[in-house]
Amino acid sequence: MNSTPTPPTPQTVTPAPITLGDRTFHSRLFVGTGKYKDPETMVAALDASGCEVVTVAIRRVDWKSGHDPVMAHLDRKRYTILPNTAGCFEAEDAIRVARLGRELGLGDWVKLEVLGDKKTLLPDPVGTLEATKTLVAEGFTVLAYTSDDPVMALRLQDAGATSVMPAGSPIGSGQGINNRHSLRIILETLTVPVIIDAGVGTASDVTIAMELGAEGVLLNTGIAGAKDPVAMAHAMRHALAAGYFAHRAGRIEKRLYATASSPLEGVLGE
Repeated sequence: MNSTPTPPTPQTVTPAPITLGDRTFHSRLFVGTGKYKDPETMVAALDASGCEVVTVAIRRVDWKSGHDPVMAHLDRKRYTILPNTAGCFEAEDAIRVARLGRELGLGDWVKLEVLGDKKTLLPDPVGTLEATKTLVAEGFTVLAYTSDDPVMALRLQDAGATSVMPAGSPIGSGQGINNRHSLRIILETLTVPVIIDAGVGTASDVTIAMELGAEGVLLNTGIAGAKDPVAMAHAMRHALAAGYFAHRAGRIEKRLYATASSPLEGVLGE
């Protein structure tokens, strides 16, 4: 007698929530709000991604007019706004921008970016560590964007960062996850949530990041720059879930030679 298959439970089809500081989110995909062709596309893409946290560059928001095209289209009841210090190349500048975000009513959360130079947009590790220490001391919840250096990642954790966010590859490059070995060391060493940030080009990049053991992925250009941002956002959402469950399921060991799926011995006629 054939039994009816047990339907999957929500826990088996949806990644577990992620806790950052004093907040818990059901989605582990964090999405930016820049580079979309229009606000309507941004809104549709954010919806398709299933994200709950969206990043907003404080320096690029038109606060003076009182009607910024990005902020005006974000449902503040649905999304948690994560202000970031994008475009800052000095620790002092990033600290000032973070304080500005708090004064504007965006709260004490900040995605900290201190960049090294304008060509590569790679992080400035020293400036990032300096700014993290200052902002943590001032009561900020700091999610620190950094390089793939395991030593610096640990120092940022020790400085009080709520999450460390190493780059998969340069910002907006679409190169994907170039530094798996360094990221694995970071993931094995740190105890705070590690969220892979920057360089994602397509859905498989998100899956790889999650298969490595990341707690989440933050991206922007990979969705906003796609030919169909809404479809890509949908793909990113499911790619994250695939990587999340694959990591926890445990992949098979890689072998040099083939291993038959069916036994070669005991076959009828042998």
